[in-house]
Amino acid sequence: MFSQIFNWRTGLAIIAILIVSGTIFYSNFLANKIAREERQKVEQCAEALRFLATSPSDADTRLASLITTENKTVPIIETNERDSITGTYINLDSGRITNDPHYLADKLQEFKSLNKPVEVVIGKDPSLINRYYYGQSLLLQQVKYYPIIQLIIVALFIIITIFSITIRNKSTQNQVWAGMAKETAHQLGTPVTSLEGWVEMLKENSGSEKIAHEMEKDVYRLKLVSERFGKIGSTPQLEEHNIIQQVQQVMDYMKKRAAGKVHFSLNTYNESSIPVKISPQLFDWVLENLLKNALDAMEGKGKISVEIKQDANDVIIEIKDSGKGISRQNISLVFKPGFTTKKRGWGLGLSLSKRIVEQYHKGKLFVKWSEVGKGTCFRIELKK
Repeated sequence: MFSQIFNWRTGLAIIAILIVSGTIFYSNFLANKIAREERQKVEQCAEALRFLATSPSDADTRLASLITTENKTVPIIETNERDSITGTYINLDSGRITNDPHYLADKLQEFKSLNKPVEVVIGKDPSLINRYYYGQSLLLQQVKYYPIIQLIIVALFIIITIFSITIRNKSTQNQVWAGMAKETAHQLGTPVTSLEGWVEMLKENSGSEKIAHEMEKDVYRLKLVSERFGKIGSTPQLEEHNIIQQVQQVMDYMKKRAAGKVHFSLNTYNESSIPVKISPQLFDWVLENLLKNALDAMEGKGKISVEIKQDANDVIIEIKDSGKGISRQNISLVFKPGFTTKKRGWGLGLSLSKRIVEQYHKGKLFVKWSEVGKGTCFRIELKK
């Protein structure tokens, strides 16, 4: 699945590069062509203006006037040999010129930075010349900016496409996990029911009470696991429970399965009851996963401390261990499905825990801090 996403991204990136490269090449070709044609227009206008300025009063100036009036796109400013503006200009805002005394001078500086001027000798004296500075037509500006606009459009298209593919793949992945979980619960249901029957039969046999009691606890555990898997993919019914009592029960269960050199402690800041709406089966699963990870990180000896406190809006549970810690580059990966540093396991515990807390309980689960060789602190935040 990840390779498919990568191939999609690579393919889209290559297509985008080809489209934008081709557009830039062709746009540059068109821009250069338009720029040459506009310079020819300016040269024609310059000659027409020279003719109008130097021709006798009885000369036929209709063609020269027509040439100057036909240019409706390229802005032009005329200066003398000292680069002083003569007052002749074409395709500029007359209102701005009247109201802003610096408008013409600012435009002249802009045109100087864009194009070399067209120079025309006035009369027989070669030192008397007029320079015609000109800017870019609206068409030329649009052609030049078109590749940038297209690049933005293509980039947005790629982002939206990748986002849609990612969402679709995540949705498919969630459906697969939910389906697997429900199928597992279904498959466990029959043997668990059968085992419950065998336990009841053992209870009736004199001398088997102790065995029956121990088996009953394991069967209850299997039934609990089955119920947990059955709730994945459906919205659980949240009920108000004392979170302190809930955490204490899970800690007691985990203590029995921990090595004697692991010390557990619970700090509730003198609180005896903190009511929170939870799904007990699913939330116990989260606590077990976090405590089991802490035990695995300590490799048989160390300290696990759990703190439960509340503020104005949230109930906060922090689970700290003195284990080997998580490297900085792995902190952002610990909740991703499939990520694990263990030799065994599928790397689903923390991923499922985060989903249970954040999707089903509308809370938060994250790594508050971790330091290699010193330990890790996971933090759960639940709305009061």
